[in-house]
Amino acid sequence: MTAISIDGKTRDLGGGFVVRRMLPHLKARHVGPFVFFDQMGPVAFDDDAGLDVRPHPHIGLATVTWLFDGVIRHRDSLGSAVDIHPGDVNWMTAGRGIVHSERTPPEARHDHETLHGIQVWVALPASHERIEPEFHHHPAAELPKVERDGARLVVIAGEAFGATSPVRVFAPMFFVEARLEAGARLQMPEQHAEWGAYVVKGAARFGDVELGALDMAVAHDGAPPELEAKEPSLIMLFGGAPLDGERHLWWNFVASSQELIDAAKADWAAGRFPLVPGDEYERIPLPE
Repeated sequence: MTAISIDGKTRDLGGGFVVRRMLPHLKARHVGPFVFFDQMGPVAFDDDAGLDVRPHPHIGLATVTWLFDGVIRHRDSLGSAVDIHPGDVNWMTAGRGIVHSERTPPEARHDHETLHGIQVWVALPASHERIEPEFHHHPAAELPKVERDGARLVVIAGEAFGATSPVRVFAPMFFVEARLEAGARLQMPEQHAEWGAYVVKGAARFGDVELGALDMAVAHDGAPPELEAKEPSLIMLFGGAPLDGERHLWWNFVASSQELIDAAKADWAAGRFPLVPGDEYERIPLPE
């Protein structure tokens, strides 16, 4: 097993809101079912400002939002309207198609509201990519917590470290928040075949790769790599079984065939996706 270092790229999404995009990458198009990995912020908004991601569509994936700071109001075309806070999970399964928006609630737009978190996309197995869309919110109290020597773990989704999240998943995977003291060590879950680690804060060794803050490493095949914290660290762990084939990614669409992508593009351009109740009057246009 040889770990691969992944260097991310920063992107300004407007209004000073910067994300650090780690996946997809030329060295790793996907890790387990994870095909997209962004760190959002940290950012402090101006007074009366906030996050405003207008309604936009998805197919063929599940989106997962995990916050360290701030609050996001999620609305979608199923009628869901939920505020997500640090420690909660929003898991949205797009399936055959869903539309959602992500905004800072009006009551939080004051005193330089901050936002910091992780958003990932999980590709659905080809057998499930056309299922009916779903949305599930799990408050922090529902998620399993695991304590090891010098390690406090939250199993956000999937199965790892002897615990299973209540979040509904469609293939073997794990997504874990790890807060580690200096010197703490963890062996990656042996029931999975692909593993990744992203250092939000601190420094660590993942297999034979040294990682600083905002660094990622991934590994597959062979024995599970060991993670060792070099200083107090916050690290996101993720991975799972290999995908059942390559995926096409275009804009917000993920699919096993280009035909599904083309159909979704045509449907969004023609206004055939459903509206988002409570957020019906704006939308992000199809990129040219």
